[in-house]
Amino acid sequence: MVELEVLVSLIPVLPLAGFLIIALNVHTLSHKVSSFIACGTILISFVLSLVTFSHLVGLSPIDRSITVSIISWINTASFSAEIAFLVDPLSSLMLLIITGVGFLIHVYSIGYMHDDSGYNRFFSYMNLFVFFMLLLVMASNYLLMFVGWEGVGLCSYLLIGFWFKNHEYNKAANKAFIMNRIGDLGLLLGVILIFINFNSIEYKTVFENASAKDITTLTWITVLLFIGAMGKSAQIPLYTWLPDAMAGPTPVSALIHAATMVTAGVYMVARNNVLYSLSPIALQLVLVIGVSTALLAATIALFQNDIKKILAYSTVSQLGLMFVALGLGAYTAGVFHMATHAFFKALLFLSAGSVIHALQGEQDIRRMGGLKKYLPVTYLTFFVAVLAISGIPPFAGFFSKDEILARAFGHDPAVWVLALLASLLTVFYMFRLFYLTFWGTERAEGGVKQHIHESPRSMAIPLSILAFLSFVGGFMNVPEALAGTSWLTGYLSPVFEPAKNNGLVHQLSHTTEYILMATVLTLTVIIIAIAYNRFIKKGSVPAGEGQLKGLGQIIYHKYYVDEIYDLLFVRALERLARIVETVIEAMAIDRLVNLAGQFITASSHVLRRVQSGSIGFYIFVMIIGIIVLLTLTTVTAEI
Repeated sequence: MVELEVLVSLIPVLPLAGFLIIALNVHTLSHKVSSFIACGTILISFVLSLVTFSHLVGLSPIDRSITVSIISWINTASFSAEIAFLVDPLSSLMLLIITGVGFLIHVYSIGYMHDDSGYNRFFSYMNLFVFFMLLLVMASNYLLMFVGWEGVGLCSYLLIGFWFKNHEYNKAANKAFIMNRIGDLGLLLGVILIFINFNSIEYKTVFENASAKDITTLTWITVLLFIGAMGKSAQIPLYTWLPDAMAGPTPVSALIHAATMVTAGVYMVARNNVLYSLSPIALQLVLVIGVSTALLAATIALFQNDIKKILAYSTVSQLGLMFVALGLGAYTAGVFHMATHAFFKALLFLSAGSVIHALQGEQDIRRMGGLKKYLPVTYLTFFVAVLAISGIPPFAGFFSKDEILARAFGHDPAVWVLALLASLLTVFYMFRLFYLTFWGTERAEGGVKQHIHESPRSMAIPLSILAFLSFVGGFMNVPEALAGTSWLTGYLSPVFEPAKNNGLVHQLSHTTEYILMATVLTLTVIIIAIAYNRFIKKGSVPAGEGQLKGLGQIIYHKYYVDEIYDLLFVRALERLARIVETVIEAMAIDRLVNLAGQFITASSHVLRRVQSGSIGFYIFVMIIGIIVLLTLTTVTAEI
């Protein structure tokens, strides 16, 4: 056990060590050495995570939890906190996703970033991000989790604005950082409220005493925590930063904004399932926000033409579906979809990066088409990812989406209809993207077409591995209706047992599940056929901005949400700032400071006249001073 605790401690330490080595030698290390260090540390962390996972699988459910205390961090009379790591079924699964997918993206980056002048800096940032993400999911208390939470926000800012010479990219980084701070304020207030009510910030203590607290208190805590999740996981109304975050290099989009960071909010809500299960109002809020976000983002993706923007809104929509599952109390379903989404969405982004790399930076799908003969590996891997996210059996997304839809139907058929609509919209815009990119006529410009080439092996191999995971990943939780064992449900049961005890998960008969599966698959095939008919048979190409009218124009501009935010908040705050600058800063603070300076200057002009250089005058002043002191001493003694 001692050896296992040492291995657990090394999992986050290794990426941190990689960051320090590269960052401290960023100008001297060769590209080959820095990529070897960055990839090597993540690979070793993955191996250690796999060893830890294997150890937990071999234990009985009640024993699947390891707490490793590193050091006493804060220790006062009224407050104490440790740097301690909690490894249980939920965090062990997250460790495999972060380090496994993270390693593949690191390897992919070797080829993608090979000509970039900031190559070493890029890998140092990536390692730092992985460290903070591991810290977030391994923390045994809310304060350490918050450190990791803020750390990934910082790394997101650094990586989104990686090409900082482009002012628009800097604006995107600032937007992501600021919007996340809004959510983080809610999270911080929730943590403070937890300490006030539980006198502890340790998960174990809080969860064990949660049932003794009143529902109102728990509702305030869970809603505040969810505000933090809304920011980090890009839910309404704090979602607009994620599409703009595509300004960063494509591997950043895959790692941070598809597979790991944006799922931090999902992880955090799932981790606090004990609290949420005791607050029906909070769960209802999670459900409503999740459904609304899934539908809104899916409709926006229908009209986007930038390949990365489409995938970005797809991510927002899929995160909404995860929160739908959490809001239903089906925590395992939410985490299951989070895991499969990490595989196929990372694959989608990296495949898109391969297309962009081949087309010398082109991202508009209207200037693509017919690429399958030029990029066979990218074409096949992208196709696998599209099948997975569309829910085609037996690919990973089929099983995870089916479980969410089944739970939604058991809760309320209306929720099922809305979630199904979001899922079908996903099928349409993903096949729209797939057909316009790889099928049909070649629309690339002549100069670009001459240089189209398949990606190097360092990029192709990670794509192939992620394609394999997108195919087999769903088998970790095959439902019993399909003669499965629901292995993941059993593995996560020690973490999510309270939700089951509270009766929040509604079981369906096998017959009902078969009917729902058949209905969803039939509608999915119809949507694929519609997309094929429109974009392949008819050769339709999306209209440009000036050609759209009415609702299409509104959706193309993302419902003008950014413009509304700019009008209501950005411009209003700028006007307030100008008023503060003019009235308070210039007329009050500056004047007070200037008056103080003028007073000192005037006083000094008077006092410097005393420094006349006359010895007689100095002796006179000394005598007067002595007389005054003696007089004061005498008077004081008599009193």
